[in-house]
Amino acid sequence: MFKRKYKIGIIGLGYIGLPLAYEFAKFHEVYGYDNNNKRILDISKKIKKLNKYLINFSNNIQSLKNCNIYIITVPTPVFKNKRPNLTHLINASKSIAKLLTNDDIVIYESTVYPGTTEDVLVPILEKFSKLKYNVDFFCGYSPERLNPGSSFDDLSKIVKITSGSNIKTSNRVDALYKQIVKAGTYKAESIKIAEAAKVIENCQRDLNIALVNEFYLIFEKLNIDNYKVLEAASTKWNFIPFKPGMVGGHCIGVDPYYLTYASKIMGYEPKVILSGRNTNDNMSSSIANIFIKNIAKYNFKLNSLKILLMGFTFKEDCEDIRNSKIYDLYIHLSKKIKKIDIYDPIAEKENVKKTYAIELIKYPKLNHYDGILILNSHQKFKKMKLKNIIKFGKKKSLIYDFKNMFNMKSHIFLKKDV
Repeated sequence: MFKRKYKIGIIGLGYIGLPLAYEFAKFHEVYGYDNNNKRILDISKKIKKLNKYLINFSNNIQSLKNCNIYIITVPTPVFKNKRPNLTHLINASKSIAKLLTNDDIVIYESTVYPGTTEDVLVPILEKFSKLKYNVDFFCGYSPERLNPGSSFDDLSKIVKITSGSNIKTSNRVDALYKQIVKAGTYKAESIKIAEAAKVIENCQRDLNIALVNEFYLIFEKLNIDNYKVLEAASTKWNFIPFKPGMVGGHCIGVDPYYLTYASKIMGYEPKVILSGRNTNDNMSSSIANIFIKNIAKYNFKLNSLKILLMGFTFKEDCEDIRNSKIYDLYIHLSKKIKKIDIYDPIAEKENVKKTYAIELIKYPKLNHYDGILILNSHQKFKKMKLKNIIKFGKKKSLIYDFKNMFNMKSHIFLKKDV
């Protein structure tokens, strides 16, 4: 059993950093840093579970100065032009570099394109620390695999890829994560292999969703219920049961652009990955067009419609609103429909207002809406049951159950037909 005790600094206390801090605190002295002071206060107040272990939370980077392992778990988004935005990683690396001393290890968990750690971030660490890579300090890369909204316990149940800048560091990093991951670890041969493995995981998922999204659009044209087709096809033993969806968030809808960026730099223009991205990025406008087409089909007056969108977070049962494609859908619909309410009991209202300048309603009015779009399959929506959701609609109203949560004969139907 690995027994060496470290002082571990976790940089970034989001849905990855916080569970890491909790798990490592069972074995080591842990210091958690986040530059968002409100986040620090919220953690201290709300997460009583953490009180079982001593974790030193702070928004002062100097609180990590005596650590000998630094784990960086900051976001890696893209710019509007879809190029990788490494700003958070670069800033975190600059800050940590000034704290580095001999034999320290810096481990990155953020999703990047292959080569980022050693070609982009290591030179920053060297410059600001005035130390030499693989002589004075060392690096590891162990990509995060938790889903937003996961419990702390899930961290130990998912196999963890590990890697290091040399054999000794690779072994140390692997042994460190083995302490907290019951499912085990996979030691990659190099940091670049670990980086590449992570980014293709989300590329693969993105493409699978793009495929079923294309099925969805084709079957809409053919007037065939897509969900009934998927149900029938899933009876084959090797059919993969993906479902249509609006791919938002900060992982699946972003990470493929990191790999395609690296590919283009090397002179290869990726076609399949970007084609899937295009399909998924346009799904919000496609759903808006399908809904508007059905509105016209049932002779609703477009200019006087009152519409309810149920859901706003980027996925079900998760409060994360980053890169919400439901916001994109709202923008498309609002070009033709002026009265649109959004209800999501999971999303933080103040965060939505600050980020998107949208006021979520507290609860929908009864007998008020001409159209209801059920966009997230939150458990809270399921518990409401369809018979109560349709009460929000007028006597004649159109229901669009995009996720087919209630398994109707058709996922677009009139209230009076229920």
